[in-house]
Order: sequence, then structure tokens, then C-alpha cells
Amino acid sequence: MEELTVSILLREAKIFSEKESSHKEAALFGSNNGKAIGTYLEHKFKETLSLKYIFSKGNSAEGIDFPDLGLDIKSTSIEQPQSSCPYKSASQKVFGLGYSLLIFVYEKIDFHEEKSSTLKIHHTVFIQENRTADFQLTTEINKIIDNNGNHDDIVALLYDKNLPVDEIAAKKLASEIIEKKPAVGYLTISNALQWRLQYQRVIDNAGKVEGIIKV
Repeated sequence: MEELTVSILLREAKIFSEKESSHKEAALFGSNNGKAIGTYLEHKFKETLSLKYIFSKGNSAEGIDFPDLGLDIKSTSIEQPQSSCPYKSASQKVFGLGYSLLIFVYEKIDFHEEKSSTLKIHHTVFIQENRTADFQLTTEINKIIDNNGNHDDIVALLYDKNLPVDEIAAKKLASEIIEKKPAVGYLTISNALQWRLQYQRVIDNAGKVEGIIKV
């Protein structure tokens, strides 16, 4: 079998999305559990890939679906396109999650007479790792740097945005930002014990911004 690559995965994701959008699944009928629906969709995609390609399957310890590719899958309803992801450090909001994302945005349609459901996939979007930071925070950081802002200005912004960091961590992160200007991210990342990722901006900009690919 062939080794799985990112380009192959994206090609297969397009095919999978088209097929799944017309597939009727009795097991999903009547369920509004977003986590269960997402698990079904992600597992089915990975099982489809495993019939044709060789790849390392992620586990909870590694935290992402395709550790060899540095890629995680997310499934979300079009009604509120968002999901959670593990919190590792506050710097993820500035420099990105540390891996790429493949997002399936679906609409669940129930067929009551047949007692089955279809997940119509409206958007399949790939976000490169360097675009997985928070949009508002990285935009403001770039404005400060472009306006000859200094270390203190960055620290003040991190506090103003309520980034979950203490004084020492804020100064360290500000130094890293001054040393390496972050790319503008396109996620909305809310502070929590787990990051809450919101995808509407990604959906709106897919195919329009480098690093955000409409599959």
C-alpha cells in the first residue's frame, strides 16, 4: 500500500465529502450529539484511508489524528462551526496550535420515514499549521511590530487580551514575538481549560488566503 501524504489525504477528503453527503446512516438518526457525530465522521474517514494507505494512527497520548503528518481532523456542524482542542500553552494563540487542521463542516439531515440521517458536508477546509493562531491577537501583534512597538507594548497587549500567562511567561512570550513576528492566524481561539476554536473566518477565507485551502 502507498504511504499517506498530506496531498493524498486532501484528495481523499474531497472524494469522501462528496460520497458522505449522499450516504444515509441509520445509526445517526435522531442524534444531536455533536461529539458522537464528529467521532462517527472522523473514524469513518480514517477507516476509508486505512484500506488504501499506510499511516500512523494517532492516539489520545499524541493528541492528533495523524502525528506523522502533523495534522488533526475536526468535524463541526454548520449551525455553529466550532470545536475544542487540548490546551498546551498560551503561545499556541500567538504562533499556532503546532499542527495543521482538516475541518469537515456538515449539516445533519434526518429522514423520518426511513429513520436515517445524512451528513451533508458543505465545507472541507485545510488550514496549514502557520495559520492556526488567533486572528485578532496576531493581527494586533503585527500592527504593533509594524508601528515600531517594543517589548513593553507586546506585554501590555497580552495582558489586555487576558492571555492565560503570569508576568514571567508574558515577558518570555513577548521576547519570542519580538524575535520572530508571528503569521496572522485565521482561527478565533477562546481562553478556556481547553481552547475553543471557531471556524467561520476560515470558512469565509478558504481559497482566498495562502495556507487556507478549500478542499
